[in-house]
Amino acid sequence: MASPVETVIRKSVTQGIMKIVEFNRSRPRMGQKTNTFLTGIHTPVEAEMTLENLAVTGEIPAALNGRYLRIGPNPVAKPNPATYHWFSGDGMIHGVSLKDGKALWYRNRWVRSNAVSAALGEAPAPGPRRGTQDNANTNVIGHNGNTWALVEAGAWPVRLNDELDTLAHDPFGGTLKNSFSAHPHLDPETGEMHAITYYALDPATIHHTVVDASGKVIREEPIKVEHGPSIHDCAVTKQYVVIMDLPVTFSMKTLLAGQSFPYRWNTAHKARIGLMPRHGSNDDVIWCDVEPCYVFHPCNAYEADDGTVIMDVSVHDTMFADSMQGPDSEKVTFERWIIDPAARKVTRTTLDEAPQEFPRPDERFIGKKYRYAYTMALPENHGFEVFDQTKLYKHDLDAGTREVHDFGPGRVPGEFVFIPRTDDAPEGDGWLMGYVVDTNTDTTDLAIIDAMNFTAPPVALVHVPHRIPPGFHGNWAPAE
Repeated sequence: MASPVETVIRKSVTQGIMKIVEFNRSRPRMGQKTNTFLTGIHTPVEAEMTLENLAVTGEIPAALNGRYLRIGPNPVAKPNPATYHWFSGDGMIHGVSLKDGKALWYRNRWVRSNAVSAALGEAPAPGPRRGTQDNANTNVIGHNGNTWALVEAGAWPVRLNDELDTLAHDPFGGTLKNSFSAHPHLDPETGEMHAITYYALDPATIHHTVVDASGKVIREEPIKVEHGPSIHDCAVTKQYVVIMDLPVTFSMKTLLAGQSFPYRWNTAHKARIGLMPRHGSNDDVIWCDVEPCYVFHPCNAYEADDGTVIMDVSVHDTMFADSMQGPDSEKVTFERWIIDPAARKVTRTTLDEAPQEFPRPDERFIGKKYRYAYTMALPENHGFEVFDQTKLYKHDLDAGTREVHDFGPGRVPGEFVFIPRTDDAPEGDGWLMGYVVDTNTDTTDLAIIDAMNFTAPPVALVHVPHRIPPGFHGNWAPAE
């Protein structure tokens, strides 16, 4: 623990650095007048709306009683295009409420950071902040009867009501002392959420953080690292939490240049995967070498009979090596990694060479052997910058086959989430749900697909009469 003197020095140095950063962030750049992630399909929505009794094509399954929620960046004020990064935009949540076969409402709401509240002429939202960081824009989940907007690298979670209004910045009732993650994984057996968390201002330490079923943090175990790695996600198995320590790390040079997302590809950072026993410590982590690459999102992981860990992941060849605006890998594939704790190495096998991201399983099988993975196709040549792909993929990992759902020309899906038909339905028996932007009409549909009849037209389309920008992550929050 830092001494009081160290804390004062660190705070003073940080304040000085941030003054330089804010000055450089506000400066115009010659020749830099546009930003891919502020134009076209990414153009921000300018206002909050509430629309009731939405039109529907098809039939919404009567069993779907709850809210579909998705979050993403949507600047409330016009940012400097030269320093804006897609990952740093103000958080906005877009939600649709379903009940008894009807679409009751659509709402979009900015998550109230201090900057958003000031721009909207409101008093700051209540609750503590972690320094100056309070923008949550990456994931939105339900846990223990609450709705939470999440981000990584420093800011604490933000608690929302059922209508998506910000209630408070809330470190789980004061039980969270360090950072949280945008990607906690719920253990279906214990009801606990597991995450690997990091803090931009502490490059030497990450944490294994566990939130119990009642919404209280019960573990924040420190793990030693170097260079301040960006660890977007993790995976959990019966015995382990899987740590992805890969070569995207904090860049002071990028921060001081005024860029809003200070992480870059770092060839000096060793790529490795850690297997940490769920109740272990730093000394118990088994580190396994892997070729340099980057992973935002694993689909799932589980332990094989031979003691290895199987993890399926969307893999980028590099990340943040060139672009200052957003993801910039040249190649992304769907792979199976066999992590061998005895040999301390990772064996990579390509499951599908087609570019794809946002892999999701039937999440009742988190940490267990599973069969089906659902992914969002990416364009062949330009990744996230131009959202013009129209397909989802369903992988049968046992059969080694892939099915394709194509929404048609100009109809662009985002991440889809799986919802089981019943709590005890077989794996894969349920629906897939997510937003589809129709670039032909500048409108959006909430599409519901029968996962067992994947290539068929959606069973229902809920119509939203405007474009919802491609965001990050969405989830189904069933009614209590």
